[in-house]
Amino acid sequence: MRALISVTNKDKLDYLVKNLKELGWEIVSTGGTLKYINELGYQAINIEDVTNFKEILSGRVKTLSPYIHGGILYRRDNQDDVKTVEEENIKPIDMVVVNLYDFMGALSSKDQDNIIEHIDIGGPTLIRAAAKNHKDVLVLTDINDYEEVIDRLKNKTDDLKFRQKLAAKAFNLTSYYDANISDYFNKITGLDSKYLNIGLEKIEDLRYGENPSQKASLYKENSVNSYLSNLEILHGKKMSFNNYNDLNVAIEIAAEFGENAVAAIKHATPCAVSFQDSLLESYKKAYEADSTSIFGGIVALNGTVDEDIANEISKIFLEIVAAKDFTDKALEILEKKKNIRLVKIDFDLEKNDRDIKYLNGLVLSQERDNAEDEYHVVTEKAPSEKEKEDLLFAMKVVKYTKSNAIVVAKDRTTLGIGGGETSRIWALDNIKNHYDKDFEGAVLASDAFFPFDDCVSLASEMKISSIIQPGGSLKDEDSIKKANELGISMVFSKNRHFRH
Repeated sequence: MRALISVTNKDKLDYLVKNLKELGWEIVSTGGTLKYINELGYQAINIEDVTNFKEILSGRVKTLSPYIHGGILYRRDNQDDVKTVEEENIKPIDMVVVNLYDFMGALSSKDQDNIIEHIDIGGPTLIRAAAKNHKDVLVLTDINDYEEVIDRLKNKTDDLKFRQKLAAKAFNLTSYYDANISDYFNKITGLDSKYLNIGLEKIEDLRYGENPSQKASLYKENSVNSYLSNLEILHGKKMSFNNYNDLNVAIEIAAEFGENAVAAIKHATPCAVSFQDSLLESYKKAYEADSTSIFGGIVALNGTVDEDIANEISKIFLEIVAAKDFTDKALEILEKKKNIRLVKIDFDLEKNDRDIKYLNGLVLSQERDNAEDEYHVVTEKAPSEKEKEDLLFAMKVVKYTKSNAIVVAKDRTTLGIGGGETSRIWALDNIKNHYDKDFEGAVLASDAFFPFDDCVSLASEMKISSIIQPGGSLKDEDSIKKANELGISMVFSKNRHFRH
């Protein structure tokens, strides 16, 4: 029996080689792997002695040979195949052990020549050939399978089902690898491809999904260097499915506004947001904005949590506190809370521009909602500069609120957030009824146009002074007319912000 071994990751290779040799296997190897095996004290056949051809093009061509692929691909139960390999003096290869060049690691270099050189050709070809002929050839792409393979060889239990599992792992690897390569070329060329290939690597299995009855796992898109994919958990138990989902929204909002912004999230929708001149002030105002909903929620702070902020945070229960950093004293204070999770986030990293929703057999893909809002005053009265600042603030928050969405804000702090309603007036009515606030002088942002003038009338009852909405309704004039009658200024952003 003969095994071809060519690996970049040499972990556990000594175990595999030692046991294969004890079982009487021959080993064929290449380059650095051959040198490593020899240094372990084992004999291996140089692949050049099998192909009868030296490595060329700086190693780009070394395994692409009929003496290799013929030995892998020929069917042992097919007489024509057997006759061919005998006539051509091709020896069988019964095991292929390969892992691939680190293409994903090379992406961080930004050096295109280096990235291209890390596109493995021979490795995926060997893996696919062995996986295709898995009935006759064992294909190992995962170092964690070495021990089981040896055990099964010793006990003669390397049956078809096991070989199929190894083949599945092999094709999963090459598919993932090629997906990352295609994604790289799509990005640098701007190609709007007919195919959507996303290479995702499992990080961990989660305890459960949204509910205990649902299985769930966490995957990472390695080609994306985003703030969420690089989070660092400093304290607390493992994150859950809902934790990650909620945290994503919190981080996006805090990143949207920049340093000193604070966003509190409950069930993947904002319950309070504030953007002040200091992080402590932002946190205090966010807490005061909705001290009920924030309890048990997730808070993202775009800045460093110090002792003063930590003392404020420690007064209530929060599932997660995510920040750019924590001082030692802040960690000392917060780590006393057993059930809190402390997460460090690099807000300077990019935000993935792709938004994907998986449906029942279909997949929706879109760009992120990054469009810049316009600012067209459509009423006789124009907003003041302070109102303009609050209008733009509220419109950014509304992007992250489930439709139909209304946000009422003042002094760059939310006073009320209404979302997830099937009627826009209900979203505003919920704010009026559920938030014990003085709304006088506040502003209102809507994620889509007003089909009727009812929201304008209710806003007047709440003493809201200015409104921003996309406009575009056939009845825009009704809302403008009503705003003029009631002395409310109104701005059209010309940009809708549905979030479902």
